[in-house]
Amino acid sequence: MPPHEGSSLAQQIAEYIAKKIIQGEWVEGERIQELRIAQELNVSRGSVREALILLQHTDLIEIFPRRGAVVAEMSSMQVSALFETLSLLLGQIVAYISEDLTPTQKRCMLPLEAQLNRYCLTQDIEHFYDAIFLCLQDCLESARYRYLARFYQDLLPNLRRCYFLTLNMTQHELLQSEAQFKLVIAAILSQKPQQATLFMHDFCRHLQQLVLQSLTRMKQIELAWAKRSRR
Repeated sequence: MPPHEGSSLAQQIAEYIAKKIIQGEWVEGERIQELRIAQELNVSRGSVREALILLQHTDLIEIFPRRGAVVAEMSSMQVSALFETLSLLLGQIVAYISEDLTPTQKRCMLPLEAQLNRYCLTQDIEHFYDAIFLCLQDCLESARYRYLARFYQDLLPNLRRCYFLTLNMTQHELLQSEAQFKLVIAAILSQKPQQATLFMHDFCRHLQQLVLQSLTRMKQIELAWAKRSRR
């Protein structure tokens, strides 16, 4: 597998497994085959097990005694709980950035609006949301935000799994997301923390609605296929 500078072997394997889950190649309830992964990546089963332990705290997988690891369920209750936490966390993050905007954070934020506009024009939903959430992560590189950044980083894999469901959203819905996050950017650059927090909450609420709508459609399709297969 391609080396990631600064990443351990277990971390690289964990990223491989996470990508499969996030992109829907491995579905909820599916057992994760340690031997198959080890053979595909030409690594030991011990390294795969170490990677699964690393992934466990992201809630992408669950590990059961004698059964092994399975892809975690994604329910509307779990999505709502994730976004409730995320909204509070991101609201606080953008407030901190706004209050003490550093030159590094400003350099990160300034090109973001143009990037989002480009992704909207090409309907590149995955990279649209990646750009937002990775930019916020980059803004937390200061030692002052060490623990906040660690907590945020733990939420990112499940967050990516959520917005990967929205890849079929309409152009209008994507433009709504863009307009909402532009307000966040403007508030940060104007160093208005309260406004940044409120706009961030609105952005998270809108994304949550889109994820829940997509999740409902997916569950309905799965149910329809299950009924058809029983005939």
